[in-house]
Amino acid sequence: MKTLALIVLCGLLCAAPASAGRLGSSYGWPVKPFHQAHAVRGSFGDPRTLFYGPPVKSTLLTGNGLFSFHFGVDISAPDGTSVYPVESGSVTGVTSQWVAVSNGARTFQYWHIKAAVAVGQHVDVETTVLGRIMRPCGHVHLAEIVQGVVVNPLQPGHLTPYTDTTAPTVASAAFRAGSTGGEALPELLHGRVEIVASAYDTPTVPVVGEWRALPVTPAVVRWRIQRPTGRTVVSTRTAYDVRSTIPPKSAFWLVYARGTHQNMPVFGKHYAYMQPGDYLFRLTPRGFDTRSLRNGVYELVVTAVDIAGNHGSLVQRIGVEN
Repeated sequence: MKTLALIVLCGLLCAAPASAGRLGSSYGWPVKPFHQAHAVRGSFGDPRTLFYGPPVKSTLLTGNGLFSFHFGVDISAPDGTSVYPVESGSVTGVTSQWVAVSNGARTFQYWHIKAAVAVGQHVDVETTVLGRIMRPCGHVHLAEIVQGVVVNPLQPGHLTPYTDTTAPTVASAAFRAGSTGGEALPELLHGRVEIVASAYDTPTVPVVGEWRALPVTPAVVRWRIQRPTGRTVVSTRTAYDVRSTIPPKSAFWLVYARGTHQNMPVFGKHYAYMQPGDYLFRLTPRGFDTRSLRNGVYELVVTAVDIAGNHGSLVQRIGVEN
C-alpha cells in the first residue's frame, strides 16, 4: 500500500502558477525507441485524488484528502526499463523518486526511477542512463519546467513524435443545486444552477497491462447555450484548458466537480484496482442564473478537445421555467 500511495501522490507533490510556459525546441522520448511514440497512460492535467475517508459516496462528495492536477505525462514502460535524458544537461536534483536535469533554458523531471546519476553530473541525450523504472510503477512520469512553470509536454513542438487520432467524448451533462447539491431536471431548470459535464479521452497508443482501457482527460472543455434553431444565446466559454500549463493546486475543486476521482482511486486503505476514473468538469463554478434567459427550450452544447485538436460534443436539450 505504501508503494501504491507513492504512485498516486506523483501528481500531488507539485503545483504551478497558471501562466504559460515558453515554447522550446522539440525532443524525443525518454525510453527506447526514442523516435517512436509510446503509450501515454496519464495526461497533463488529469485529476490526482487521494481520499482520506472510506470508499463511500459521502467521501467522494465531501471528503478531505490530497487533490492536484497531474503536472506531466505518464509514459508506459515495463519495470526496469532504462530512462534517458530527452535533452543534454546537468543533473540538478536526485531523490528516491526522481531525477532532474537542466540545460539552463528548461528542466525535466523523470519520476519513479531508481537513479543511476549524481547531482552535478553532465548527461547526454539518448546516451546516459538516468535510472531504471522502479517496481511496480510501470511508467516514467516526465515533467517539463520552464522558468519555474510546468508546461504540457504534449503540446506541439515539445515531445515528438506524438500524434493523437482519438476524439474525446463528452458523456453527460448535469445540473446541480450547488457544488454538492442534488441534481435538477434539465427539462425544468429555474434559478441558479451549477452545470457539470463528464468528459474523457483515450490514449492513441493502447496501454497494456492493468492500465489498459483507462481514460485520460481532454485538453480543453468548452460550452455554450443555443436555441434549438442553432442561434447562440450564451457565447462559448472555456471551463478547462491545459494545452499550455495547469491551474494552481488550490483551484482543483473549482475546475473539477465533486464526484471526480482518478483512475484506480485510493479511499483510505482501499485501492480500487483497475477501476476507471470519473472526470467531472465544473462548467459554471460560480453558478449559472437561468433567469438571464427567457423561459423556453434551449440546448447546452459541451465540447471536449484534445491537444491535437480532435473534438467531441454533447448536445443536451434543456427547459427554462422561472
